[in-house]
Amino acid sequence: MPKMTFIERNGNHKTVEAPLGLSVLEIAHRHDVDIEGACEGSLACSTCHVVVDAAWFAKLVKPTEDEEDMLDLAFDLQETSRLGCQLIMTDALDGLVVKLPAATRNAGG
Repeated sequence: MPKMTFIERNGNHKTVEAPLGLSVLEIAHRHDVDIEGACEGSLACSTCHVVVDAAWFAKLVKPTEDEEDMLDLAFDLQETSRLGCQLIMTDALDGLVVKLPAATRNAGG
């Protein structure tokens, strides 16, 4: 089973099983990781904003224009910011590391 690591707001690293085909948001919710996902993955908010470890960022599918528009609303946007609902687990992402931003901003959704 693939795994991924969440770096939580307090700096703790939480490595969890990450079933193929699930989004980072869904994986977070299965393992009680504190990501809101107010719009339940419908790409209508930025509350599942995560900062992808730089080593993994280039391995991701490019964001859609809709995702980029929502990311513009995210709190503490970084070069490697993505929405967790749009990152789908694949074999190539086994070991993925994402950091939770210090806060979220629910601007829509």
